Amino acid sequence: MQTLGWREWGALPELGINAIKMKVDTGARTSCLHAFKLEPFARNGENWLRIWIHPEQGSMREHSCETKIHDQREVTDSGGHTELRYVIKTTLVVGKFEQAVELTLTNRDSMKFRMLLGRQAMRRHFLVNPDASYLLGKQQPESEGVSS
Repeated sequence: MQTLGWREWGALPELGINAIKMKVDTGARTSCLHAFKLEPFARNGENWLRIWIHPEQGSMREHSCETKIHDQREVTDSGGHTELRYVIKTTLVVGKFEQAVELTLTNRDSMKFRMLLGRQAMRRHFLVNPDASYLLGKQQPESEGVSS
């Protein structure tokens, strides 16, 4: 098993996100991705979602992508508020780890991290060292030359 720090860099290549800073959150069951605008639509009889994201902390640079809707679920946040969220399934890359994960989508503009890595995605793959950060290395943010 690989050890993660309390924050790590990841990538969501199917969404065109080459670098995103994640908070490793053992208190969260499901992983969560920031999305400030969501637009559902139909494609070939299937339910899809157009997503707008601010992938970098402290930046209002927009990135948009499209993906199939996997599910919709009620999610209770750390403040006890429950909301119905879209769930997507996409590939997550963290270091040498690459696997399809479920991500709920919500507006995290007021939060420090654009993504939370939850327990389901980490199970059987990672241990967490809460004293460490970026144990798998720092990736170059998209605004510094990595295209989206």
